[in-house]
Amino acid sequence: MTPVQVETYVDAAAAALGLRIWPAHRAGVLGYFTLAAHFAATIDAVPLAPHDECAVTFVPVSPSEKEA
Repeated sequence: MTPVQVETYVDAAAAALGLRIWPAHRAGVLGYFTLAAHFAATIDAVPLAPHDECAVTFVPVSPSEKEA
């Protein structure tokens, strides 16, 4: 997202939620939202197929089991 898009989104989301962003906090809010947007873009860039769904249960595997 561009800086203008971030500001527009944060302002619209804050208005929709009835939140006031104090001027002293605005730079921090925009900075953290920009960071979160970069994280989301990184995750969105990973191609997924239908078989990539989350597992029902997690069963840890030791490194030696993984190589076998």
